[in-house]
Amino acid sequence: SADELKNYNKSEESLLDEQIRGIKESGVDVLISGGSISHMALHFIDKYDMLAVKVSSKFELRRLCRTVGAVPLVRLGPVMPDEMGHCDLVETREIAGGRCVVFQQNDEESAVATVLIRSATTSQLDDVERALSDGVNAVKTLCEDPRLLPGGGACEIGLANIISKIGESRPGLEQYGINRFATALEIVPRILAENAGKDPTEILSNLHAAHKKGDSNMGVDIESGGIADMKEASILDPYVAKHQALRLATDVAITILRVDQLIMSKQAGGPKLPKQ
Repeated sequence: SADELKNYNKSEESLLDEQIRGIKESGVDVLISGGSISHMALHFIDKYDMLAVKVSSKFELRRLCRTVGAVPLVRLGPVMPDEMGHCDLVETREIAGGRCVVFQQNDEESAVATVLIRSATTSQLDDVERALSDGVNAVKTLCEDPRLLPGGGACEIGLANIISKIGESRPGLEQYGINRFATALEIVPRILAENAGKDPTEILSNLHAAHKKGDSNMGVDIESGGIADMKEASILDPYVAKHQALRLATDVAITILRVDQLIMSKQAGGPKLPKQ
């Protein structure tokens, strides 16, 4: 009946009021929800002077919890002190014509930081974002393994010379495969020279001559168009990235060489239809 429906709505309102009041009495000022928030819940949240923020992405929700030190909960009710997070400032700001919610931690040792990138064009913005991502990943890699190698193709030329010496000492057809592997490593300084608009053959010959003299840090200098000491120029590559690239490239080459038969898919047989 209508009275029962009315009483049900009142009981639902009182239950939701009690739950949100319990959250407020626990000391919570900001509620973060991963799903939609009903109008009735928003009414009681506003009644108890709290802020509600909807975060649809689970990744963003987990990152926000890690930032403020909160524990995600699936229940609605009073919150324990060890489940609540802390944030120095939560406010809405207008950035580049759009409004966004900012969670600001004044502590310098915060677990998460946000970098705001702005640019006049989309292509320039993509380039800045890519450069920033590469820099962050380089720092992350160096935190795991701080070892560095000379860049500019110096490491590849050094490996090519070592592998070529090993190939010369091998008898039979095996030396051809080893020498081709050494030649494949020269593609890195060759591409660097081509991108700089220089003659790659001349650059490679100069690099080989310098490495044979013992200058193992010599690499391609795209600014001068010649070769230079990469260590003195502070052009270095992470050891982990170089090791993984060589390992994956070697695995791909070995996998391709292991293919001993190709099965080509052909059209099924049967009478051919006359051409119109």
